[in-house]
Amino acid sequence: MTETFDIAIVGAGITGCAIARQLARFDLSICVVDAANDIALGASKANGGLVHAGYDPAPGTVKAQVNAHGCELYGTWAQELGFLFCRTGSMVLGFNDEDRAHLEQLRQNGLANGVPELSIVGPDRIHELEPRASADATYALWCPSTGFVDPFEVAIAALENAVANGVTFMRSAPVEVIEVAGSNDGARFTLVCPAGNVRCRYLINAAGNGAADISHMAGAEEFQMVWRQGNIVVLDKEPRTLMPLYPVPTPVSKGVIVTGTVHGNTVITATAAVREPGDTQTYACDVNALLTGARKLVPDLDTRRVVRAFAGGRPVIQGTNDFIIGQSAVVPGLFQAAGIQSPGVASAPAIAERMELVMREAGVELHERADWNPIRRAPDDFDRAPLARKEELIESDPAWGQIVCRCETVPEAEIVAAIRRQPGAVSVEGVKRRCRAGMGRCQSGFCQSRVVAILARELDCDPSEVLLEDADSWLVEGPLKGVR
Repeated sequence: MTETFDIAIVGAGITGCAIARQLARFDLSICVVDAANDIALGASKANGGLVHAGYDPAPGTVKAQVNAHGCELYGTWAQELGFLFCRTGSMVLGFNDEDRAHLEQLRQNGLANGVPELSIVGPDRIHELEPRASADATYALWCPSTGFVDPFEVAIAALENAVANGVTFMRSAPVEVIEVAGSNDGARFTLVCPAGNVRCRYLINAAGNGAADISHMAGAEEFQMVWRQGNIVVLDKEPRTLMPLYPVPTPVSKGVIVTGTVHGNTVITATAAVREPGDTQTYACDVNALLTGARKLVPDLDTRRVVRAFAGGRPVIQGTNDFIIGQSAVVPGLFQAAGIQSPGVASAPAIAERMELVMREAGVELHERADWNPIRRAPDDFDRAPLARKEELIESDPAWGQIVCRCETVPEAEIVAAIRRQPGAVSVEGVKRRCRAGMGRCQSGFCQSRVVAILARELDCDPSEVLLEDADSWLVEGPLKGVR
């Protein structure tokens, strides 16, 4: 089967989903194609979720042009799309006069990039802003605009809104071949996928770590991706959420950062080691480096409270530390959003705006639809809901009172809603990313079997067919005790 669209976007990470949401307002048929079976299964799920303010990128780079603006847009995007966003501010801690000079350079960078209200503060102000910051810190770059999100929640929210406005999502559709040729209906590109071919007039490459492969298949720019792996550690919830605290950065990394999350955990992020492509193993040396680096910033951090360690790979283009956003110079009609490493999460809304501008400049006609709706209603979060809303939900459906995940207080009805949304969860991890069932202290030890049973019932399949994550990640072999 072959379907034809005006625009095909390869990649359902935060970049591809943001672009889909941006372009869904126009009178064009759009398809988002991803090799995985769900949204945000690459770099977008395996990072710390920091919305960096924009003082790191060198002025004049593409990163610098989209980072601060993307950070600014998050307030509007969070309001319209209903995802959680905390703008707490952040500090880069310095411990000597050499660090003080580096902080001043970062401040100058930030001013050149349009970052508001940057200042260098001393010990008293540091501990007023974050009492748990190291007492050895003598200087800090204070940046009020920094925040944090769950990056996969942003991607899911953006694509849900795009789908509600007519965008098609094709999951489990790895692109095997791209044919480029003229046609009578103007569909220049054909993406050959096992699930069915996709024809389109315009192609957007937002494939993350697969961007070089997509560019090569289309006969466009040749570049190589470097797998710069990052290990990340998640700690149990704290009584008070920590402000993001950074060390003075290195040439290849922002260093080990300690930050809170939108759900009250503490995250230590991230190492930066070049490893074999696709390596998502966690390494003891990296985890130890994270814990050591974190204690330098927050000495009283109880690093015994680790509940999860994971790793991912940044989509870094060999030979450059910048983003590529623009029309291919080799293949007209192909638009690149490649090399979107850090600060990709922070930049996503601005990358989407920039892609719209690039397409307009390339002559793509973009006419706004009369029925465009930018609002996505957030799903009910039972754990965070006021008591009156909890009672209302249970009254409407007793399954709202059947708690499946004890750690995060997730009832059966919330899991069902996560599966039934469009596009909904089709795996245990897909449920987890949408409603946090299994994200708590026990990391699915109590609730996973019940989540499997609910997925099997809702997807009308046997429990042995339910996946943990992507293809071939089965959890159950044979009968599941106690499941009817």
